[in-house]
Amino acid sequence: MRSFLETKGVRPSLHTYFITAMSYMALGLFSSLIIGLIIQTVGEQTGAGFLIDAGTLAMGMLGPAIGVAVAYSLNAPPLVLFSAAATGAAGAELGGPAGAFLAAVLSVEVGKLISKETKLDIVVTPAVTILVGFALAWAIGPAIDSGLRQFGGMINWATEQEPLVMSVLIAVLMGLALTFPISSAAIAVMLDLGGLAAGAATIGCSAQMVGFAVASFRENRWGGLASLGIGTSMLQVPNILKNPRILIPPTLAGAILAPFAVIIFGMENNAAGAGMGTAGLVGQIMTITTMGFSYQLLALIAMFHVLLPALLAWGFSVALRRISWIREGDQLIHQG
Repeated sequence: MRSFLETKGVRPSLHTYFITAMSYMALGLFSSLIIGLIIQTVGEQTGAGFLIDAGTLAMGMLGPAIGVAVAYSLNAPPLVLFSAAATGAAGAELGGPAGAFLAAVLSVEVGKLISKETKLDIVVTPAVTILVGFALAWAIGPAIDSGLRQFGGMINWATEQEPLVMSVLIAVLMGLALTFPISSAAIAVMLDLGGLAAGAATIGCSAQMVGFAVASFRENRWGGLASLGIGTSMLQVPNILKNPRILIPPTLAGAILAPFAVIIFGMENNAAGAGMGTAGLVGQIMTITTMGFSYQLLALIAMFHVLLPALLAWGFSVALRRISWIREGDQLIHQG
């Protein structure tokens, strides 16, 4: 059986499904829901009906985008990959983003086992893939989606009841999820984070990206500032494995700033922006979408998403370099 699974490219593991597949799920989310919401927002602000329609259409393709993204991450053969658009759609319809993810994963893995095993491959493979995905979505999708939404609702409620502790925890955990290949964006959407909880998550994620960009500037210069600050802090993962202490400056910055932003200034966000940080400025765009445009909000975003995380992370980094917890070259990233 192990040999058969190997020949079919089926390699079950937590890394395969909850790191690799979920990371690609985040790309599917960005290519549909998140970018669609950005386009729709621009259309609403400018009165451009074409952009509103285009954004709405993209947002509606959430399920197929997740299905294809997951199938691609699992190296699915063509018939299975194309069929995953249908299983992702079924999962999203019945179980939201989490349902789309689970339906895609199971259907793709089963489809890979069936692929090219019969003379009627062009019929059997897509039929089995679609039916397996739909069956899973129908059976457990709604329950999983409801459970995740309730859990996300509890987090939102807890943040409103006890904003100090919860905002720190959310900022730290979501920030770490963004830096490590766990996909904070997918987690935020699946949990349907919103309000103050999403605001705290955005602070934590932004602090990781901006913090690493500034703290490592002496090693990575302007290229690193851009690739880490508006790209992804995941570039530092190899360095974190060598010296975990480099995580301290950006993580502390997020933990310190989140309570101020949430409790004093009431900064909020939506699920689409909560786990994005400053990547492509999506977290900032979604903050404006959620709270409404104002110059005061722009100032808050500049302070809590960029300037203060940069200053705090830089200060902590300097202190840790002085006691040799961080050494020259510890944060050098490969930019090729």
